[in-house]
Amino acid sequence: MDHRTVIDKDRVTMEYVITSKEQLIDLWTNIYSTTGRVDWSGILPYYHPDVIFRDSVQEIHGIEAFEAMTKRLEQRSKELKMDIVTSLMQGQTLFMEWIMTLNFKKYPSSSIYGCSRLTLDEQGKIIEQRDYYDLWGDIFDNIPRFNKLYRRFMHKKFG
Repeated sequence: MDHRTVIDKDRVTMEYVITSKEQLIDLWTNIYSTTGRVDWSGILPYYHPDVIFRDSVQEIHGIEAFEAMTKRLEQRSKELKMDIVTSLMQGQTLFMEWIMTLNFKKYPSSSIYGCSRLTLDEQGKIIEQRDYYDLWGDIFDNIPRFNKLYRRFMHKKFG
């Protein structure tokens, strides 16, 4: 289910492809072990070499840059946990709503609420990933006293 074997005249290779939302959710949640340590090695083979990743902080092109970003996240975090709230797959597009809880090495844990849109290429590799979330609002909500000031400011200026 996670991969398919391809046999050509000279070699046998494993192709790692996404075939269902259930498979993706399993891969996604297994990034985060029961101890909270991050291990992206199980899902990275499912990404296309030319993947484009974008979130509220950065835009990354290529699997090497994407893998480097995952390593930076792992180094900054003491513990990570991902809960998938809901998911949808239509054609080659998958959406997942999630809650990611991060326990940084020097700061209190923070829950970030967001969703990801993943686009598969014709072979079933993740060619594009777009993550949507309110990074600062979700982090500031976990800082005593500052959280109320931040929300009052946001309400006054934008809402």
